[in-house]
Order: sequence, then structure tokens, then C-alpha cells
Amino acid sequence: MNTIRTDSTRFVDELGRERIFNGVNIVDKSDYKPGEQKYAYTVDDELLSEFRDKGFNLIRLGFTWAKLEPTPGDYNDEYLDEIDRILELCEKYGIYAYLDMHQDLYSPKCNGDGAPAWATITDQYEVKPIKGVWAAGYFWGKYCQRAFDNFWANREVNGKGLQEWYADCWVHVAERFKDKPALFGFDLMNEPFPGMAAGKAFKKLVLKAGRVILFDREIKHGKLFADAVFSKDRVPKVLEQISSSVVRKATSVFDDCIRDFDINKYAPFLSRVTKAIRGVTDKGVIMLDNCYWSNTTVPFSAPPITVDGKREQNQAFAPHAYDFMVDTELYKYASNERVSGMFAQHKKSQDRLHMPVIVGEWGGGGEGEGWLPHVSFLLDMFDSNKWSNTYWCYTDGWLKTPLMKIFSRPYPKAIPGVIESYHCDEDKKVFSLAFESECGGDAVICVPRDIVSITVDGAKADYTKENSDVTVKVSGGRHTVEVRFN
Repeated sequence: MNTIRTDSTRFVDELGRERIFNGVNIVDKSDYKPGEQKYAYTVDDELLSEFRDKGFNLIRLGFTWAKLEPTPGDYNDEYLDEIDRILELCEKYGIYAYLDMHQDLYSPKCNGDGAPAWATITDQYEVKPIKGVWAAGYFWGKYCQRAFDNFWANREVNGKGLQEWYADCWVHVAERFKDKPALFGFDLMNEPFPGMAAGKAFKKLVLKAGRVILFDREIKHGKLFADAVFSKDRVPKVLEQISSSVVRKATSVFDDCIRDFDINKYAPFLSRVTKAIRGVTDKGVIMLDNCYWSNTTVPFSAPPITVDGKREQNQAFAPHAYDFMVDTELYKYASNERVSGMFAQHKKSQDRLHMPVIVGEWGGGGEGEGWLPHVSFLLDMFDSNKWSNTYWCYTDGWLKTPLMKIFSRPYPKAIPGVIESYHCDEDKKVFSLAFESECGGDAVICVPRDIVSITVDGAKADYTKENSDVTVKVSGGRHTVEVRFN
């Protein structure tokens, strides 16, 4: 497999080809249980061969700190044997994987997943059951907020700070897998959460959202009332008025809190862990996740990762974003306009950071097929920005769902030069690509569909196809490619 690195805002391989990745999250959130060392999902030849044939070339492969280090300094190497096996299979099928140290609500002890119990310090705050959506633990759970505060303060456990324990765990993982050809990189922490400060800001959000809904001139209050009371389609009609700018007015209460967290707590943590990993390997792209509240239009403010004052050479921005109807039965009413506002903020962050993007989480799933146009819209948006992505998330039977109608579409996989643009028109069954190549070479386009024709610069092209990969030879210069498919 080719070695992937970053070059300005692009992913490239050692041949100088620009690379695009289309993938999915496979995440084991389970806690450690003695004698249970299997990965939560069956990742085998059958699954990965089907991934390859449907055009997936990247997995965000997740696990938890609790599963890896159940007691301080005692690593679960039997479980890491499972990760090793999966990475070997990924190599066999030409699929890359970046490793995700996952957390939600800090730890199993806090009604979530992530840190082991010995690393979860809630002080005087008692853990209580969550009512409603799982994220309510972030909103109201002082036990969860305090656990994060203690982590960011590097609270000492057994003579060593929590962040030092965490970094050492990553070192153990990096040392184990640094020479695996399928290793793409390291996602250091999923959706980090600021702690108590964000809990206080959430209370302000509740009040601010109420004021915006009641008094903001952008809201058509008469129509809102009529739709809410009289319309048969009251839910989608009411939600239509909650635009991205309305959401942004409400979430602005988080700006100072998140800016302070990103710059003064999260950025030093990223530098600490990256330095530890770079102590054992210079391989692998380091991913910058945004914090939980930057999923919702709050600007991400962390600077690029530095180690000893020097910018890390191999890093990428891995933002997450979901419509706020995610995790509810109303996700079929997800708004393209609202999510566009969220990703517009992420585009500003990419421009500031000057690095490539893999949208680490997006989508979220839903029942039926009413939400599928939303997925198609987002894929078009990612293509317009030349963004790679990993969809949230794989579950058993996922490859048999109607979602595959949307995902099995062409994209440029490895292009000898600089990609100008690409677009898949599903209605017309046409994929178009434009790029500039200095020396020419093999252009690899993933086409997981039946091919009708391929033209390069308007002329019929010779090509070869292996599995879902189409290879076309091109000379130096600017080229346009058109693929017609069924």
C-alpha cells in the first residue's frame, strides 16, 4: 500500500498523486470485561471485500482507553491482537484505517464510553441515570463535566497525571502498529468536551435559544404559531424556521468558552500526545477532532499542532457535524441548510489551519429512506470541497441498507497531479473530473457501478478495471475525465 502524507490541503502518496478517501466508522465502544477480547463487530474477509467492491477505502477504527488499559500500566495486548488482525485484513483489501481513541461522556462510569474507571475522577458529584438523549450527560451531568475538568487539569493518579497516562497508552498503540501498511493515522480523542465551563454555557444556551425563538426578527412568529397549531405537517414546517443563522445566534453563547478550551487546554493536550507518538514513529497522520459543541456551528479555535515549537508536518482536520435532529426520530427532517452552516464554519477552520480534511463523523442514520437525499446532499458538498470522509456509522447489516444506493458512487481515488474539481450527477449517471498533471501517470477512479463509457478530454479512453478501481493513463497537462455509468 502507498504511504499517505499531507501536502498543504491535500493528501498525497509517495508517487505524488492526490488521494481522496471515502469511508465509514467502525467503533467498538465496549468496556473491558475479563475474558472478552473480541472486537465488537465481525471484521472479516467477507466484510472488507464488500467494502472494497462498494468503493470504501478508509475505516475510522475505534476503541476505548478503558478496553486498552483496564488498570494503570496494564495493557490489554490480547485485544490489540484483534486490532492487528483487522489491520492485516485492511491491507489485504487495500483499505486504510485510522485509529480512534473513542469517548462519549468521558467513560462507562459516567454513562458513556472512553476512560477506565481508575482514570474517572468525579469528586463529590454522584453519577445519575440519563433521561432523554444520551448527550444530556454533557448538558446536565456535573459528574461527567467534573471528570473532564480533572482530565484537562492532568489530575494525578498513582504518581502520574491523567494526560500522561493517556499519552503513554497511545505510545503503546503506536509502537505496536507503526509499521502496518494499512495504518493511515491517529485520531487522538473523539469530540473532546470542555467540562464544567460548557455545562454553565449550556444553561445560557437554553435561555438564549428561547429569546431567539420568541423575539428574533428572522423568525416569522405568526407563521410559526399557525404551523405549530394548525398544520398537518407542523414538525417540518416549524423546523424550517430554525435556520443555520438562528442556530448560530443561540450557540454564540459558547464562543468564549470553546475558544478558551481549544487554545488553553485542548491544544496543549494535542501537542503532548503528538510528541509522545512522534517519539516512537514519524508515520501516520495526526487528526484534529473538534470539540462536541463545534459540531453545532460554534467555531473551532485550536491552532495547528506543534511539537517543541515546530508545526507537526503530517496533520489533518477531522471535523464532525450533524443536524440537531440526529439521535431522534425526527432525523428525517434534517435540514440541508442548517448543516451547510455547520460545515461552512469547518471550511473556515480548514482555511485557517491550512491542512486537508477528513470529515470524521457525519450522517448519523435514520429510519426509512426519507433522509437519504440529505446524505446525498452532504456527499456533494464534500466533493465540492475535495473533502474525504468517514460516515457514522457501521452496524451489522449496514451494507444491505438503502443507504448503499447513495454511497456506491464514483470518486477520484488516486490522481497524478492536482485535482481541480469533481462531481457525481446521480440523476444523469455522469461523473466528471478535472485535474492538472505535471508528468502524467495512472489516474485511478473508483467506479463501483457498471460502466457505460469513459472519455478523457472528450475522446474515448482505454482503461482497465479491477474490483471497483478504474485506471486510465494520462500524459502531462490539464485533463477532463467523464465516466458514464448505470
